[in-house]
Order: sequence, then structure tokens, then C-alpha cells
Amino acid sequence: MSDATPEPDPYIEHRRLLFGIAYRMLGSVADAEDVLQDAWLTWNSADRAAIRHPKAYLVRTVTNLSLNRLASARATRETYVGPWLPEPLLTSPDAATETELADSVSTAMMVVLETLGPVERAVFLLREVFGYSHAEIAGILDRPEATVRQIAHRAREHVRARRPRFDTDRARREEITERFIAACSGGDLNAVMELLAPDVTAWSDGGGKVTAARRPLHGADHVARWVLGVLAKPQAAGVTLETATVNGETGVLLTVGGVPIGALTFDVADGRLRNLWFQLNPDKLRGLRPGRALS
Repeated sequence: MSDATPEPDPYIEHRRLLFGIAYRMLGSVADAEDVLQDAWLTWNSADRAAIRHPKAYLVRTVTNLSLNRLASARATRETYVGPWLPEPLLTSPDAATETELADSVSTAMMVVLETLGPVERAVFLLREVFGYSHAEIAGILDRPEATVRQIAHRAREHVRARRPRFDTDRARREEITERFIAACSGGDLNAVMELLAPDVTAWSDGGGKVTAARRPLHGADHVARWVLGVLAKPQAAGVTLETATVNGETGVLLTVGGVPIGALTFDVADGRLRNLWFQLNPDKLRGLRPGRALS
């Protein structure tokens, strides 16, 4: 009888990293989980003896599976009802990595990533978020290193131009979030408006299945009246708003009887909410279940 400890399965060992790549590539918890399932099948049917670097093999597999799925997903999104927003994800980041996590997985960043081409998105994430070298990315994507360097530079400049810096003070953000929840729960229009930037914009993703604005809403008065109007509807009876860490930042979780029915994430600039993203599509709330981990 052998007392040797069995070697850990590399797939299990690196699953958190693999999910982190797939989720950021696709903006969808459901699609990321499907990619990981396909990667697991590929891994289990592979000749392990011929794989010298299991982690690199798995990252390459997940990245390319995500690229394939992203190409088909974009066609579906062209017929999507109303704004398409990424699926929210409850996160509990370690304090030491909180800022880094929020920068890479915030809704604002995920929205910007949607404006990149699939290969640009892969290169940007592998380089800027996961720290792979240009040579390593070239191997993952099977492209010349010089080409990868050009793509990385172009993608980095694209993201930088579309993702301005906002307030990142955690305590301040929590205070503003709590005040916003109190104002909304009390139906106080003036209090809500005071917390919104004059040029605020709000996007809501209902997927045509629940009440949501089909187009972005602009201006503090318009956004505040829409939010309070939705909360005043009979179908919103019993809805509770509570703070939660969503995509690495303090946000708002909407629940009924403890069951999540939506999430709100936002940017904060100069102490006011600047961009608001409401995810209300019931098919895109899988990531609001507690207990997920994200690298």
C-alpha cells in the first residue's frame, strides 16, 4: 500500500485563474462556466504525458475557447433587446488585492472591454491583468510576438482613452452607497438627485424580460425619476436594496425575500454617482450567488 500523496490535478489547482480569464473575456458567468466545462473535457481527453506545462496548456485552451465563444456571442448581442451589460459577480476580494481586482473586473472596465475586438481583448487581459509576457501571449494565440506587441499597445491605448480614473476611496464609496440606498428606499427625489452627477448616465439591462429602459438615460433629474418610478411600481413591492461587493467594488444588491433580482454598479466622481449600470435580466444573475472566487 502506497503512502504517497497523489499529485494535485492542475485543472483543479488553476480553476480560479481559468475562470478569471474566461469571465473577463466573455462578461458572462454562464458562458465562462461553459468554457471551463469544455476545457475540462479537453484536459481529460489529452495525453498528459505529452503536456510539459499543464498551466500554460490550460490557459491556452481556455483563452482560445473563449475567443471562439466570443465571436458567436457578438452576433447574438446584435439582436439583444436594450443595452447589453456584463453579468454581475459577487466578489469578496482580499484587502491586499482589492484595488487591483476592482480595476480589472469593475463593470466600467468590463464595458470598455466590450469595445475591443476579441483578439485585442485577449491580449490586453493576458498582458495587463494576468501579467503574461508578449512572447507567452504569442504562444497562447499562435501569433508572431511582434504582432502581439502591436495589438497590446493598441488595446492599452484604447482602454486608457475610454476608462478615465474615478474616486477609489472605499470608505467614501460605502458612505455614498448607503446614502443612495436610503434615499431610494425613502422615495426622496431631492436626496437621490443630490447624489447624482449632473451629467450622470444610467444603463439598464432587462433583456426584454423585466422592466428596464431600452436606451441610456441622461441627467440627474431623468435618472432619479426613473429609478424611483421603477421602485414605486407594484411589481417592485418587497424589493430590498442592500450594499454588496459586486465586481470588486461596493455596489447595490436588489433582493426579494433574500433572492437576488438585480444589481447596481456605478462610478463615483467628486463624491457623486457618474455612471450607473443596472443588471436586471433574470437570465444574467447567476453570479450573484454567494461563494464565488475570482482571480
